[in-house]
Amino acid sequence: MTTILVTGGTGTLGRPVTERLRADGHEVRVLSRRTPPYAVDLRAGGAGLDAALDDVRTVVHCASSPRGGDEQAARNLIAAARRAGVEHLVYISIVGVDRVPFGYYRSKLAVERQIEESGLGWTVLRATQFHDLLVTLFQSLAKAPVLVLPAGLSDQPVEVAEVADRLAALALGAPAGRVPDLGGPEVRTLDSLARAYLRATGRRRAVARVPLFGKAYGAFRAGGHLAPDRTDGKVTFENHLTHRSARDAA
Repeated sequence: MTTILVTGGTGTLGRPVTERLRADGHEVRVLSRRTPPYAVDLRAGGAGLDAALDDVRTVVHCASSPRGGDEQAARNLIAAARRAGVEHLVYISIVGVDRVPFGYYRSKLAVERQIEESGLGWTVLRATQFHDLLVTLFQSLAKAPVLVLPAGLSDQPVEVAEVADRLAALALGAPAGRVPDLGGPEVRTLDSLARAYLRATGRRRAVARVPLFGKAYGAFRAGGHLAPDRTDGKVTFENHLTHRSARDAA
């Protein structure tokens, strides 16, 4: 069995990736800033990172933060992976990082480039946004009496479990380079997704659509973050909300 390191292994995606790999009998080390024995801040690197990578042959890099630092974290991880003789680095990215001029997307694209040029065997999977991200967004927006959305946007949310399954399978295979994108089963208008959330949670809110400005907004409106030809996900947003409601009730 392979020894695999999952960065961000306690996060939304990293946790199910870790569970799937362990279920297949692999030794999996979880690297997280606050979780021993491999409590490491990738932005700082250091001896703890080298220890985490000792005898590791495959790394699944799920750690990421919209608040910044991803590029420095990737530099430290790649350097340590080279020292450790890692054979395969698997990275989860986002559909549209090369089409939407949004700060976080630019950082993810820069990390992709670092990995491609690292000299390591590598695999990069881009996925559309997770259902959980939309739920978090709508939870926040629904605190106001009117749920205000940017006008003209669509989304293609995907179930995190399906992305975890794909990542785990890729980690157990040979380096494959940039693999086909993974998209959710439906491209939906943002307001239709918001109304589905309101119905599922029993909230009554008016929904308003407000036009925004800027290049990033224009690229999102043009669908730069979508993969309409890669509707491989099976779990719809309504399916996700139903499962989430049942889980919360239990």
